[in-house]
Amino acid sequence: MVERSRDWLDQAEGDLEHAKNDLRSGFYDWACFSAQQSAEKAVKAVFQKLGAEAWGHSVYDLLSILRSRLEVDEDLLDYALELDKVYIPARYPNAHPSSSPRRRYTKREAERLIGYAEKIFRFCESILSKI
Repeated sequence: MVERSRDWLDQAEGDLEHAKNDLRSGFYDWACFSAQQSAEKAVKAVFQKLGAEAWGHSVYDLLSILRSRLEVDEDLLDYALELDKVYIPARYPNAHPSSSPRRRYTKREAERLIGYAEKIFRFCESILSKI
């Protein structure tokens, strides 16, 4: 397997920028989803660097697996749980009883999830600088 942790982290950073742009533009559903994507890709960058396979899209599950090799703060796991909750509902109308995802997410929620993604991104960036 070719080691591409830098590419994964770069894309995670781009997704974080995308989330912030969507927040500014009022696309709160996409801001939330992009925040989740940023965190997922940042964690997968660490897996890449460790030469480990990373399957699935749950940030929580991925961080939980990493705990067997690295110290992962409990707060990050809590943030990951929150981010995982938007993976599908932020994109699909049938994930909600009525209306579309674009009507279901708020500025406050997007700001909170972007903050969580930033913390996970910084954690992964720090780990990558040490291994």
